[in-house]
Amino acid sequence: MSASVGRDFMRRTRYRFLSPPPQARGERPPPLELAAPEGAKRLALPQPDALDLAPLDFAKLLRERASLREYSREPLSLDELAFLLWATQGVKAVDAPYATFRTVPSAGARHALEAFVVANRVEGLAPDLWRYMALSHEIVLVDDARDVAARAVEACHGQRFVASSAATVVWAAVPERMTWRYSERGWRYLLLDAGHACQNLYLAAEAMGGGACAIAAFDDAALDRLLGLDGETAFAIYVAAVGKRP
Repeated sequence: MSASVGRDFMRRTRYRFLSPPPQARGERPPPLELAAPEGAKRLALPQPDALDLAPLDFAKLLRERASLREYSREPLSLDELAFLLWATQGVKAVDAPYATFRTVPSAGARHALEAFVVANRVEGLAPDLWRYMALSHEIVLVDDARDVAARAVEACHGQRFVASSAATVVWAAVPERMTWRYSERGWRYLLLDAGHACQNLYLAAEAMGGGACAIAAFDDAALDRLLGLDGETAFAIYVAAVGKRP
């Protein structure tokens, strides 16, 4: 059944089957970023160049990049967390209301992802759930319940390194942001964008002496509930744990 569904998805998102996108009908684009919850706690992040990285041999970085599932107890500094989030979704320029130009590629510069962080061990942060506000380079508190990490582990089918990492990043997709320009074809691009973001996390973590591990096995509904998403207009699409090497 799943293979048939996959083939049908690829077939029906070919250009000859697409309906005219909202952009072609003259509709306004959706917001470039989800609004922060009313009255939620916000924290400005250090600028990405605040982290003093040693000179890098890029070929060596690629050779040594590998999934890391065991982490030391050393926390991430706020500078390091800021660098990782910027590396995966950082905004370099804005063409409001149509596009943002970021540290990762995206079809039409639409950037339909939102990044959430389970901050297990980050200096200066309680072990809460935060969302990265890429346009302003800050984080906003989503959930400060004590069982956030445990619920994240449960949503990821019991993969315990989701909680033993220094932080776990969850990317959510806002499909309207992409389909506004690309109609049904945009659903393909959401998946590609998630891959771009996660690979940047791997390389950024490696560059600062850590590592990451991507996770695609999760209970969609449970993870959406954790993030406070409805699963329709926005939904979890990819996960990655990150931390220092043991």
